[in-house]
Amino acid sequence: MPREKVSYTEIDSPIGPLLVAATQVGLIRVVFDNGQWDAALEDLGRRVGPVVEDRAPLAAVLEQLDEYFDGQRQEFTIDVDLRLANGFRRTALEHLRTIPYGETESYAEVAEAAGSPRAMRAVGSACANNPIPLVIPCHRVVRSDGTLGGYGGGLKIKSTLLEMEEKAAAAK
Repeated sequence: MPREKVSYTEIDSPIGPLLVAATQVGLIRVVFDNGQWDAALEDLGRRVGPVVEDRAPLAAVLEQLDEYFDGQRQEFTIDVDLRLANGFRRTALEHLRTIPYGETESYAEVAEAAGSPRAMRAVGSACANNPIPLVIPCHRVVRSDGTLGGYGGGLKIKSTLLEMEEKAAAAK
């Protein structure tokens, strides 16, 4: 299988710095500022191809992220490259893209929608290993009792994103 170039850049956002990476197929990684950037870039280099800091191929992604954080975008229309997710994880992540802006679903509801009603832990694992948070909105998945559950970027960021979406959705 031919190796493919991965372009990446760092951006500032209201939830802190983010590392954003894409291939020719689409957005492949979004990484929070949690000390994992070097490991994420090494993993992309090993699994996909040479990693190059280049903001230009990410222009559409960056524009849509800006619009999202400004409360002007409720749905991402950029292409995504989900090659880093397989099997049930990928099915669960694909379902997450259908959860409406400003709304949430429980891990159980996502498991049911993804075709494995008892796979709540697997949904949690899919969310924890989501290569493209924000664009694939795992922050919209909560526990059945409505509490937040976990989040790769931390619960403060999950709470901030949900509040931001709820506020922007109410304003429309």
